[in-house]
Amino acid sequence: RNAMAHLDSEVKEECLREDLKFYFMNPCEKYRARHQIPWKLGLQILKVLMVTAQLVRFGLSNQLVVAFKQDSTVTFKHLFLKGYSGIDEDDYSCSVYTQEDAYESIFFAINQYHHLKNITLGTLGYGENEDNRIGLKVCKQHYKKGTMLPSNETLNIDSDVETDCIHLSLQILTKNPQAWKNSSFFSLEFYRLLQVEISFHLKGIDLQTIRSRELPDCYVFQNRITYDNKAHSGKIKIYFDSDASIEECKLLNISGSIQKNTQYVLVFDAFVIVICLASLILCTRSIVLALRLRKRFLNFFLEKYKRRVCNTDQWEFINGWYVLVIISDLMTIVGSFLKMEIKAKNLTNYDLCSILLGTSTLFVWVGVIRYLGYFQTYNVLILTMRASLPKVLRFCACAGMIYLGYTFCGWIVLGPYHDKFEDLGTVAECLFSLINGDDMFATFAQIQQKSVLVWLFSRLYLYSFISLFIYMILSLFIALITDSYDTIKKYQQNGLPETDLQKFLKECSSKEAYQKEPSAFLSHFCCLRRKRSDDHLILFN
Repeated sequence: RNAMAHLDSEVKEECLREDLKFYFMNPCEKYRARHQIPWKLGLQILKVLMVTAQLVRFGLSNQLVVAFKQDSTVTFKHLFLKGYSGIDEDDYSCSVYTQEDAYESIFFAINQYHHLKNITLGTLGYGENEDNRIGLKVCKQHYKKGTMLPSNETLNIDSDVETDCIHLSLQILTKNPQAWKNSSFFSLEFYRLLQVEISFHLKGIDLQTIRSRELPDCYVFQNRITYDNKAHSGKIKIYFDSDASIEECKLLNISGSIQKNTQYVLVFDAFVIVICLASLILCTRSIVLALRLRKRFLNFFLEKYKRRVCNTDQWEFINGWYVLVIISDLMTIVGSFLKMEIKAKNLTNYDLCSILLGTSTLFVWVGVIRYLGYFQTYNVLILTMRASLPKVLRFCACAGMIYLGYTFCGWIVLGPYHDKFEDLGTVAECLFSLINGDDMFATFAQIQQKSVLVWLFSRLYLYSFISLFIYMILSLFIALITDSYDTIKKYQQNGLPETDLQKFLKECSSKEAYQKEPSAFLSHFCCLRRKRSDDHLILFN
């Protein structure tokens, strides 16, 4: 009875060892061992091609949307901003310096809106605003009444802000072309005026998509012109903001081959969804089987050796590439559904669709590295990243504290004297550019020399930051990765430290017992045979 139990235990152990060896083989080795066709490999190659083709097609379509929005914004600035030169002044469009110019600029925008259909070259029409009314909404913000005499250096003003609005419909502008200008609303007291805002909605149709054999998009532009006088410096900055949203066209009657082309694209998107769904199912199945295999190994190891398997061996059963493929498949499926709805003009959320399809394609191409990693000469990148990542993250956490300190210091001290240090986001971007050696001279040269103390501080600040981060922190960062690379190279030459899982697999090599010679074509097409000296790399590829 004891002999039978011992034999049964050995058979169970040998079956487990063979299953583990087969699990950690690459697709070519699995085919040579059991003639199992690598379905997942073929499916992933097909998916890479189809997802990339889908993304390129969507990118070309999305370019038309972006170009139409940008061109429309430029058109609106030329139409509604008096004296617009075609180039924005810093972060605002243009500016005025006299009361007469301020009134003329406001009245010019209103008159242009009134005569829009007679002057515009585009397919534009009037749209309804938030109040479901067609026309202009003009609002002004100002302090409560008071008096200010700069000559006597006296100020008497209530700092509470009031907002007054008026709606100018097309009927009012048409019936009384000049009367609305004489309204008391437009009697502006500039000493207490904060800003004037003109908002209106316009509708447009993008007809250039017809040339690409696509159905046209209908747009609603929420335009806002802001005359900013908050600084009260004698300069009113004029900002123009245009937010474009795509809406479903209510009536589309277009003849030709566009409808048939749309159907072909929808069929292709549906096929991509089917491919990704099959990939998702196969990878999920592989992860489930791996977890079951891990449970068998853990129970066997605990039963035979009376101790638990180390965490490193346990994580070997969780294939990170499969997790990456599953995430990319889910994103591709959702993005493809959104793309189909956009193509059918039932949905207009281009941004979300772009993020999903772009990120999924990124993950798909990153996943291709997995198959290159089956060859010892190509897997150095993955092994180095895997070994250096924990040390790099800890190093970046420490360096990030110094980086934040320089960011806050530069913002508060140099902000009033340098354009690149005006806000925290710009400061962080400027410092990151300096670390990479970009735009160094311009950063030094643009500091305003109005204060000798600040100028000297800026030199000390920039020299210390560049010296610390480029010569020390960046060099240490590279040294960490280089050290991991050297370690991996030594392991590849001398062998990796053996874990419990590797020792268990090496106890008896029975793979040759069931290995059969594959067909010459598939063996040549798949990959070169793995050398016996590379056995210690199996778990790390």
